[in-house]
Amino acid sequence: MDQDSDLRARIERLWARREAGELDASGLEELSVLDEFLTALERDEIRAAERVDGEWRARGWVKHGILLNFALREISGYEYGDTTYNDVVPLAETAEFRERGTRNTPDGTVVRRGARVGADAILMSPSFVNVGARVGDGSLVDSCTTVGSCAQVGANVKLGANTLIGGVLEPVEDAPVVIEDGVSLGAGCRVTSGFVVGEDSVVAENTLLTPRLPVYDLVEETVQYGRLPPERRAFARYVESSIGEHELFEGGAYKPAVVATELGRETLAATEREQTLRESGPTP
Repeated sequence: MDQDSDLRARIERLWARREAGELDASGLEELSVLDEFLTALERDEIRAAERVDGEWRARGWVKHGILLNFALREISGYEYGDTTYNDVVPLAETAEFRERGTRNTPDGTVVRRGARVGADAILMSPSFVNVGARVGDGSLVDSCTTVGSCAQVGANVKLGANTLIGGVLEPVEDAPVVIEDGVSLGAGCRVTSGFVVGEDSVVAENTLLTPRLPVYDLVEETVQYGRLPPERRAFARYVESSIGEHELFEGGAYKPAVVATELGRETLAATEREQTLRESGPTP
């Protein structure tokens, strides 16, 4: 049995005991398994989602391992600089960031235990990367941005300032959000409820991507839910609602939607210029 299979079997046994009411408090053996599980997430040895036949699927046992850490651990006090905080899991150790060329600016870049941050990444303060999340190599997490529990952010991704990438714990979701390689999300974007953003797409600022809103793909001339196809330029629009006219307001009612078009040369040139500045300039 390989390491992944062995760890999975131990987590699933703990989960079964928890579900049967046979596991109310954690002992040293249980804590050892949970610590090993969090370390495996940080080292990218396991992930909360995997791609199977081109489709992203959540790994249920990894989600169970995350939930067990909150169910079986007690709140403890931890020290971070001059601050004492109280949580069930501590913050991640960031000493290895420097060795792999990753930067995290002071006063507010929070990476929780069990999160994976890859090489040559940039975390600007304030930002938050939650347990089980994965930020790929060369990606930028800009200021005031949250990467939720188990969210999967690929390589060379830009998460603009004040962006929210949803998680699976609060509220509980079946699948994590996936941001594939090369994506650029403008400031103020929100991606929630297991939505998948296809690789090399560029999303305009303040766009909401959630399975509840339709994506009008003008390239393939289809309406999709829960996924933005690869290599698209996406932006928010309002389309006519089925409510129609109503005595409470004049004219028709409208609902939010997302429009996806082909990537234009100007859009590609702008993203390439920004990437060049990140690689050669003093900021961010």
